[in-house]
Amino acid sequence: MTKAKNIKKEKISVATEIDHIEEQRLKCQDSLERAEFRHRREQLSDEDKQALEDEMAIMNERIQKYEKELADLRGENRRNMVLSVALFAISALFYYAFVY
Repeated sequence: MTKAKNIKKEKISVATEIDHIEEQRLKCQDSLERAEFRHRREQLSDEDKQALEDEMAIMNERIQKYEKELADLRGENRRNMVLSVALFAISALFYYAFVY
């Protein structure tokens, strides 16, 4: 089962992964904003306040994790783009040197 999952994950492009993680981060950020609004506006018992603060802390950690993943993926995307441009430039150089 894990082999199939790894193979499937390998076929996903970096841009698709970036989009997916950005969606997850936005959902988590929306949930955090709703929790913060609820924390400010509603009269909550001490237990409910603590539970809401714990939930907000967990969401903040998730957002930070998503932002780190996004930074890593964007770096990988930049490396792939530079490699593609370099290969294109080398191909063009060989074309003009030997064919033209």
